[in-house]
Amino acid sequence: LKRFRAKLERASRQSCLGLSAMIPYDPGKYGITFIFALRGSVFPRAMVPGLIAATIAVTLHHVLRMDPSYLDISGVGDGATNVLSGFSFILGFSIVFRSQQAYSRWWEGGTLLQQLRGEWFNSYSCLIAFCNADQAKRDEVHKFQHQLVRMFSLLYACALQQVSDGEKKYQVIDLSGLEHDKIKYLQG
Repeated sequence: LKRFRAKLERASRQSCLGLSAMIPYDPGKYGITFIFALRGSVFPRAMVPGLIAATIAVTLHHVLRMDPSYLDISGVGDGATNVLSGFSFILGFSIVFRSQQAYSRWWEGGTLLQQLRGEWFNSYSCLIAFCNADQAKRDEVHKFQHQLVRMFSLLYACALQQVSDGEKKYQVIDLSGLEHDKIKYLQG
C-alpha cells in the first residue's frame, strides 16, 4: 500500500505541475497508426545512426563481393556468420526483455487500479456501516449516504480519467446535491 501511495503521489505531482506522466497515443481506426507517430517515438533519434550503419554495411558488402580476393585478405568469412549470430541473439534478447517489461508494467497498472477500487469499496463500506442507526436522524443519515455514494462515484471517475487518455467520459451516479461551482471546478 505504501508503494501504491508513493506512485500515486508522484503521478499527481507530475500532473499538477503540468508534466505529462504518459504520452497519449491514438491507436487510430485499425489500432496500428500510433506506430508511425513521431511524437513519443525513438524512431527519429534512431534513424541517423541506423542509416549510417546501413550505408557502411551496404558499401562493405559491395566492395567485398566485387573481388573475392578481398575476402581472403580481410579474413572475413566464417567470422562474419558468428558476428551476425551474436548480433541476432542480442537483438532478440533485447526485444523479448523490453516486451516483457512493458507487459509487466501494464499488468501492474491494471492490478493497482483494481486494488484502488477495492480499497475505496472497503472505505465506503466502513463509512456506511458506522452511520448512526438512531431513528431520529434517519433522514439525515439517508441523505449523507446518498451524498457519499455520489462522491465516491465521482472520485473513481476522476481517478480513471486521470490514468486514461483523457478523451473518454466516465459515467457517474447522479450529481444532485453537490454544489454547482464545485462541479465546475472539477470539470475545469
